[in-house]
Amino acid sequence: MSILSILWQSLTITLFVLSMMLIIDYLNVFSKGLWSESIQKKPVAQIFIGALLGIIPGCLGVYTAVSLYVHNIVGKGALVAAMIATSGDEAFFMFSIIPKTALIIHLLLFIIAIASGFIVNYFVIRKQTQIPIKHFEIHEEAYEKIQLNIKYLLGQLRDITFIRLFLIIIFSAAIVLVALNFNHILEGFGSMDHDHDSHLHLHPEWISITFIVVLAASLFIVLTANTHFLDEHLWNHIVKKHFVRILLWTFLTLLAIHFASQYVDVENLIGQNLFIVLIIAVLVGIIPESGPHFIFIILFASGNLPFSILLASSIVQDGHGSLPLLAESQKNFIVIKAINVAVGLVVGLIGILAGF
Repeated sequence: MSILSILWQSLTITLFVLSMMLIIDYLNVFSKGLWSESIQKKPVAQIFIGALLGIIPGCLGVYTAVSLYVHNIVGKGALVAAMIATSGDEAFFMFSIIPKTALIIHLLLFIIAIASGFIVNYFVIRKQTQIPIKHFEIHEEAYEKIQLNIKYLLGQLRDITFIRLFLIIIFSAAIVLVALNFNHILEGFGSMDHDHDSHLHLHPEWISITFIVVLAASLFIVLTANTHFLDEHLWNHIVKKHFVRILLWTFLTLLAIHFASQYVDVENLIGQNLFIVLIIAVLVGIIPESGPHFIFIILFASGNLPFSILLASSIVQDGHGSLPLLAESQKNFIVIKAINVAVGLVVGLIGILAGF
């Protein structure tokens, strides 16, 4: 994978995360904050929502969970549930070569995620460790003029501002780019340094369709939202405060992983001792990248790895899902990863001792 490919991948991840933030902001403003307030008051529902988002194959669902978390719509318990439930792009790979096992693993991940979310919520509520920053800002000017009719839309375009025109061009170009050249741009999106394994280029059509839907929704918002919303919520808040930070952290992390993978062969590190293999699987799971974890699926499919270690690996690793969290809050990234590691080790040890 070239540096340019890593940059394209970083830009795509960043654009998706920012698009989800835009959609969340828009829904919150359009409903005058009622929907987010409803979720905020239901911690149990938050955990189930987090687990459901995480169980979606790929990283898109967990990106959404991170966006909800940094906006203080859901708490740490819900984010933990999402991170435990997700197995990133490995889900596509598992369903391709071990479909029955994949179903079992995802069912177990969902149950473990919900249980872990409730445990974390209990301690979070007692210690009040929620992120103190509240991202949503509801201004009267933002929702007074959000309307969904042709006359209003034509008026928006007739008096178009530079920011609106710029965003229309960006989102339109992104939709066309994803639709026409998605495979080439991302070089498999879920894979890194697996040129010898072409089967690791996983379901780009499904991913591209999801991206197009999210980008199209963002374009719709840019066309219909009033100038105040675009200036204050989208430009000053989402773009200025988040774009550079998420892009840089994502790019630098993927770049570091790219060069590290050229000197470290994870497969050769796995030995005969199951407990050592479990520790290696959990440590590798800390890496916020999809590629390194394919080895454990391959080893399981070939009969060389027990189910318990594959499950532990799936619990800890979350593909690219944690990259936006790393960009937003390094402290919370470490906390969430530490919880994932603890849960993965406990489940893995129980599985090994039980003979699974």
